[in-house]
Amino acid sequence: MSDFLRGLRLWFAPERIRAEGDTPDYRFSLANERTFLAWIRTALALIGGGFAVDQFLPELAWGVRAGLALGLLAAGVLCALRAVNHWVRCERAMRRGEDLPVSRFPAMLSLVVAVVAVAMVVVVLFGWEGR
Repeated sequence: MSDFLRGLRLWFAPERIRAEGDTPDYRFSLANERTFLAWIRTALALIGGGFAVDQFLPELAWGVRAGLALGLLAAGVLCALRAVNHWVRCERAMRRGEDLPVSRFPAMLSLVVAVVAVAMVVVVLFGWEGR
């Protein structure tokens, strides 16, 4: 079974993680859980921002509004999925005594948020109709 599928199974059966390696210091597991919750909060904020752009900016050109909203919503979905995947990967690494996994996701998420922020700056400077 591929490592990805094994990790995916652990999303829904986290008790199976205990079969691997040794129990780490609980402080590290709890810190991993706090990081997971921070990613979930970020995902909820992105999803809320996407809905806010779509619902509260009706005068914005449809293409711009939909693009901004979909960018934020997609980032929220990816962030939520990444949260659980990263939690599983970190928990497994700690139990095995391995280095924690690295990811390009924070950089990608930062780029998406920066692009949306630049678009919002343009909207604020030039107005809703693109004057």
